[in-house]
Amino acid sequence: MQMQNPVLVECIKMLRKAAKEHDAPIWSRVAELLARPRSRRAEVNVSKIARYSSSKGSSSGNGNTISTVVVPGKVLGSGIIEYPVAVAAFSFSNTAAKKILDAKGKVLSIDELVRMNPKGTGVRIIV
Repeated sequence: MQMQNPVLVECIKMLRKAAKEHDAPIWSRVAELLARPRSRRAEVNVSKIARYSSSKGSSSGNGNTISTVVVPGKVLGSGIIEYPVAVAAFSFSNTAAKKILDAKGKVLSIDELVRMNPKGTGVRIIV
């Protein structure tokens, strides 16, 4: 069965194009994970993001020390996050977005993250 969500289809196309243009295999992998059926797509809690992201972040030469993660699916609000993390995902629950923003983090769409960091350096995939 074909995907019926036009936003998701466009996101996958954009990721595959960015992977080729910028020689960034991370975007190809994210597109592959997003193309899964909905029942197999990632649903990640805020607690897992806190566990696998670094409170120190990664310095990418621009003075930015906030850790960046991408979730190819939905971020859910269970758990606590105590330090700023930039999280890009296809969708967020209201409580997850609130918890990330309360910790002084950033809530991004995947295409915003690709525009900010086309090479995907310092980005972790969490599934």
